[in-house]
Amino acid sequence: MLGRVSDASGVPEDAVALRVRVAGLRAANESLRALLADKDAKIAGLEAQVAAQAERIARLERLISRNSGNSSMAPSGDDQPGKTPPAPKPRRGAGKRKPGKQPGAPGAYLAWNDHPDRTEDLFPSGPCECGTDLTGAADLGVVFSHQVTDLPGEVRAQTVQYDRHEVECACGRVHVPGPPPETGSAAPGTVTYGPNFQAWCVFLMVMHHVPVERCADIIESMAGTRPSDGWVHALLARAARAVAAANKTIRALILLARVICGDETPLRAGPGPKANKKYLQVACTSLLTYYFLGERSLPSFKGFIYSDLYGTVVVHDRYQNYDHFAGISHQLCTAHLLRDIEDAAQTYPEAIWPAQIARELRALIHAANVARGQGLAAVPDELTAGHLKLFRNGVNAGLSQVRRVPGGSNVKQPPALHLLECLKHREADVLRFLTDTAIPPTSNQAERDLRPSKTQQKISGRLRSETTTRHRYAIRGYASTARKHGIDVFTAIKDALAGNPWIPPVPAITGTAPGTHHA
Repeated sequence: MLGRVSDASGVPEDAVALRVRVAGLRAANESLRALLADKDAKIAGLEAQVAAQAERIARLERLISRNSGNSSMAPSGDDQPGKTPPAPKPRRGAGKRKPGKQPGAPGAYLAWNDHPDRTEDLFPSGPCECGTDLTGAADLGVVFSHQVTDLPGEVRAQTVQYDRHEVECACGRVHVPGPPPETGSAAPGTVTYGPNFQAWCVFLMVMHHVPVERCADIIESMAGTRPSDGWVHALLARAARAVAAANKTIRALILLARVICGDETPLRAGPGPKANKKYLQVACTSLLTYYFLGERSLPSFKGFIYSDLYGTVVVHDRYQNYDHFAGISHQLCTAHLLRDIEDAAQTYPEAIWPAQIARELRALIHAANVARGQGLAAVPDELTAGHLKLFRNGVNAGLSQVRRVPGGSNVKQPPALHLLECLKHREADVLRFLTDTAIPPTSNQAERDLRPSKTQQKISGRLRSETTTRHRYAIRGYASTARKHGIDVFTAIKDALAGNPWIPPVPAITGTAPGTHHA
């Protein structure tokens, strides 16, 4: 039976109600769809936020896990709050190595001096048991001797006046002697500090990082005379000019060397703020040290020495600027590589390949050290074949596990992948020390020559003048080179200030450039 007709159109009332209900459901459905779309957008936003936070947490965990064992951070930062200290290294000799001087190592002791500066005779005094005064007793000779090495009870500056007399020869000519070398270029009628006084100031400031004011205080306590702070500070420029000729020779010898070590470190120099910093670069051998204050940029590297090198092997870290110079060969520092491998071992704790690569690389370094100790020019193949095979297998195993992240060049790749690709594709630069035992496997010599700059920074903080900083390291390079040649540093500084700087010897042409032995 048909429903009732509600109007002239003939549409049943039930159909009208259904249409109204359907329209309401459609409106509710659209509202729900909009609500779901809004929730989906929020969920997507939250998922992206969680992913970004997870990436940030991973990055922070990686930063806080950095220490001297898995990065280039200094050991002094290992005990900072929140830092994870490096795992203890295996003790040498299966734990049997005792602290202190090792067997065969050169020792230091206070030796008996066969030519003492002064000898004092001691005789008994007072009466004998028999009542006779011992003053007139017979001398039977020395029975016991003691030597005491000490400093003078009081060291005080002495003022010496040099009177230059005028004399007249019988022929009528008048003569006046020249000024003594101790006065330098000072005009007559003036008072100057002598070369010893100047050398002590430069020695304290440059070699022992003593600030200017404190240096003047120390000199006052030593000599009884306090120079002005401005005069002490001006000595840095004077000493830098005095060693300029020696530094030119050092640079020339660095350019001639067959093997050098290079490195750079940040240094707070010049006007603030605190974030502004320069980079101190060093090029060195076991006999030479040469510094350059600049940036860590490629133009700064070109302004140093690398553009002038040809056929030189440079031992350095994996910093990319070293790869822009066609005239050099590379030895990548294995100490840096081993720290990066340790980082990979911590990032992939279940993987076997990091430990295998590190073990075989250490074995190859040991083989090179043994060959060098035996006077061999290169490491024999029979000592390296097995280790090379296992080393390469470990690298290939790592590359099979650590895959490149897709997405093009803008996607950041895992640090372990960069390391493994370096070990794979730059094997010749990693293991060049096997082909020539004159090539050290690490750039430790460069790091040792840069370490005083970190000590100075901890003591004095920012060096406010770039010019004065360059003066400091011109003197430091000269003094370091003198020390490597067995020259007393204080004497070398004093001679330079007196106008007679020590010049490093130019080696004879024998087919081997200077500074090629182990650093």
